[in-house]
Amino acid sequence: MNVSSAVAAIPRSGIREIMDLAWATPDTIIAATGEPNFPTPPHVVRAAMDAANAGKTKYTPNAGIPELRDALVEKIRMRNGYTVTREQVVVTAGGVEALYTSMAAILDPDDEILLPDPGWPNFAMGAAMIRATPVLYPLHEDRGFVAQIADLETRITAKTKALLINSPSNPIGSVVDREHMTALVAFAKRHDLWLISDECYDETTFDASFVSAAAIGGTEQIISCYTFSKTYAMTGWRIGYAVLPLAVAAQVAKLQEPVTSCVNHPAQYAALAALTGPQDAVVAMRDEYKRRRDFCLATLREAGLDVSTPSGAFYLWVKLGDVGCTSVEFARSLVTDDKFAVAPGTAFGPSGEGYVRISLATAPELLEEGLQRMIGAIARRRTLLV
Repeated sequence: MNVSSAVAAIPRSGIREIMDLAWATPDTIIAATGEPNFPTPPHVVRAAMDAANAGKTKYTPNAGIPELRDALVEKIRMRNGYTVTREQVVVTAGGVEALYTSMAAILDPDDEILLPDPGWPNFAMGAAMIRATPVLYPLHEDRGFVAQIADLETRITAKTKALLINSPSNPIGSVVDREHMTALVAFAKRHDLWLISDECYDETTFDASFVSAAAIGGTEQIISCYTFSKTYAMTGWRIGYAVLPLAVAAQVAKLQEPVTSCVNHPAQYAALAALTGPQDAVVAMRDEYKRRRDFCLATLREAGLDVSTPSGAFYLWVKLGDVGCTSVEFARSLVTDDKFAVAPGTAFGPSGEGYVRISLATAPELLEEGLQRMIGAIARRRTLLV
């Protein structure tokens, strides 16, 4: 059939391909997606129910209800370290829509945007949807999986319009510290680029090195994107937000109309309760992810596997070594033969070959069992290669 050539050319998410296989394979332990196994905090659920019962089920302003945007202004000041106004905040249908509408507001067809490799596949998919050109920059293991200015410089052309960074990163959990963030902001300013900073794991960090790009200052061309999904175990509520310069915020709010009109009304009150209510669940989840991280690192390293230590987010980036197949083939066989689902490294870019990503958002007893299955699968494959 005659469909959009640009859309047809976009590869499907490699994560979703494995998930489809896992869902079709009964009793599979799933550690392929970044979905917290914790319930949404009860007071957040109650706030949505109360809002619905009170008749707050109508359209809202495109940019979100004023109460939520005001609460986000305070959150950004207190937790992210920079100051904005309500007019600079746009509530979106998850962090992914914040990223997509932000790219759509600043990029024209054929503009180039620098994206991390490995990086979340939705970055490139979103850019391709608006006919922009993704240009990948590498994240080197020996440099802490953080963007290097020298690599970025070699990828600048007359068409480069934006640089996207992700800290803490998905899939690796690497964090850009203040010194390096300052260099990245200066690089963007020097080349007159937009800097899009995906900070959706800003509340899931295990050390003190995280800093928001906008807290560095020095340029007005910074867009920051966040989500409630990871911080408050609200993946299915579909609520995030973008923080932008005034003129761009107005464009992103305008784009809400043809994309979603507005975010689910009761969900916005749930988000408001999440921000203004007790934060115990946030701390408890972060501490549990750290405990799972440390346990899984010890288990995998004891088995002789090479795995990076994440400073944030809730993933492990595991090097497979010689297993006689690609990361996709390994991930597929791990589901069909061992009933354990992990994300193949190439789902996150070509440099992900030879790696898999394991989500620490899976229940610990399932993680423990799944790791043993994966260790056994790797051992079997290596035995066959001898």
